[in-house]
Amino acid sequence: MNVAENVLITGGSGFIGRHLSSFLSESGYCVWVLTRNPEKARKVLGKTVHIIGSLDEALDVRFSAVINLAGESLASRRWSESSKKAFRESRIAFTERLYQFFERTGRFPDVLLNASAVGFYGNRYDQLIDETASKGGDFAAQLCADWELAARQFERHNVRVCYVRLGVVLESDGGALKQMLPAFRLGLGGRLGDGQHYMPWIHRLDVLRLFLFLLRNDRAFGAINAVAPEAVNNIHFTKALADCLRRPALLPMPGFVLRLLLGEMADALLLSSQRAMPAAALSLGFEFDFPQLHQAFSAIFKK
Repeated sequence: MNVAENVLITGGSGFIGRHLSSFLSESGYCVWVLTRNPEKARKVLGKTVHIIGSLDEALDVRFSAVINLAGESLASRRWSESSKKAFRESRIAFTERLYQFFERTGRFPDVLLNASAVGFYGNRYDQLIDETASKGGDFAAQLCADWELAARQFERHNVRVCYVRLGVVLESDGGALKQMLPAFRLGLGGRLGDGQHYMPWIHRLDVLRLFLFLLRNDRAFGAINAVAPEAVNNIHFTKALADCLRRPALLPMPGFVLRLLLGEMADALLLSSQRAMPAAALSLGFEFDFPQLHQAFSAIFKK
């Protein structure tokens, strides 16, 4: 690999992006991060990456790869028509603008790794699903599908495009796990609803390693489920987390309470079930450092 190879990361100062930026930089790439707040990003990312507030600041740069992580978190606020519009704007409209930038410069990257989510599949109960499964019917599923469709435009210019469908990314400093920990550490955690719904998960380090793997593997394209091989339901996940923290988990949160508190978001993000498998990644030869949940929790909490 050419050590001067330029990689552009959008959303590069977030829960995944800030660690991916340093991970790729340490792997020999010249990393550029596009962010709405360069000053804040500099404090997070340090001096190992190039930080830009506008694509126009990189008009003369030839990017070999783009990793598109930009998008407002679906758990950031209660869903409403205005918030749904913002979710779409931050993903689909932004990806359209990204495409237009490269169309204007005429220098398309060789590869685009575009974030998506296993929410693409909707609620599939206990059905075992891989990347060939069809789209679900709820808002989150349609959002993922439209985001992937916006990214698909890059294929017109011989760009190798991967749609990285992320599960619940686990680390203690952010994401869903950070939200769970206060209650679980107090012994106040418990299953959500009846706990039978599957929670596709992945350790953050495996996410970083998978992005690097996909970046370098010319055979990788299309949908890629970024989830660990061990599919667990919410009961299993809850017990494993509580056991690792040596705390009880005796206070379940009924589904109707979640719906009262969170509305539509509760069903789509907290109670929806995707028993997703990483079939594409495994077939390409990717090896997980944390294939089982107890391994992931042990690594996270031994720090």
